[in-house]
Amino acid sequence: MTVETAHDLQGILAIGRIVGQALNYMRTQVRPGISTQELDDHARHFLDRHQARSAPMLAVNFPRTTCISINEEAAHGIPGARRIQPGDIVSLDVSAELHGYYADAAITVAVPPVTQAQQRLCTSAQAALYAAIAAAQAGRPLHQIGRAAEQTARQYGYRIVRALNGHGVGRSLHEAPHSVPSFYNPMANQRLSEGLVLAIEPHLTTGNGHVIDRADGWTIATRDRRPVAAYEHTIIVTKDRPIIATAVVAG
Repeated sequence: MTVETAHDLQGILAIGRIVGQALNYMRTQVRPGISTQELDDHARHFLDRHQARSAPMLAVNFPRTTCISINEEAAHGIPGARRIQPGDIVSLDVSAELHGYYADAAITVAVPPVTQAQQRLCTSAQAALYAAIAAAQAGRPLHQIGRAAEQTARQYGYRIVRALNGHGVGRSLHEAPHSVPSFYNPMANQRLSEGLVLAIEPHLTTGNGHVIDRADGWTIATRDRRPVAAYEHTIIVTKDRPIIATAVVAG
């Protein structure tokens, strides 16, 4: 969507704040022994308290409130009985709706003991996200977002998972532009307009970035079983630095 009124801006910022706070709360609950279903329950209760609804459940009939992906799982992991183990890296992806407005954000949490390699992967994925966000300015072509993310990933020695891209968001979970690549794609030449709302989400891996679909019909994992770290924000494009609607997410 394009933010055109103060009401639109208020709506996006309100749901963005809730999504960010939900992620922060989930982060505090990540520990060895907790199940991914228990983490998802924490998110569900948090959204309920704020009168927000799970966007994946609304939009695509996803079976749980949030997506929780571990280690080589790149995206769309279904919360369940699996328990977090020491040394896991856990990607938490929350998207939600409030009063007809949607926001989407994600973080990756490394569970102690954290290796230097795990920390570097997470730090680099976060750097790629913020480089991509900085490139999202009105008047620039869409592919500048992906160029910035990919250049940062390569600088640190990682690959982008090209099968997973960002998207427009706002009045629905996925809307135009339906693909916001996190790699340089010259075909993504749409000019960014002021007020455009985007979810930007580079996924970085130590492997080749090729993915497979798991048998559950939802989970996407790396074919070479190499770990993935992902960070995501919902932003509003301006003539200068974008407004990060989900900026309450820490780290």
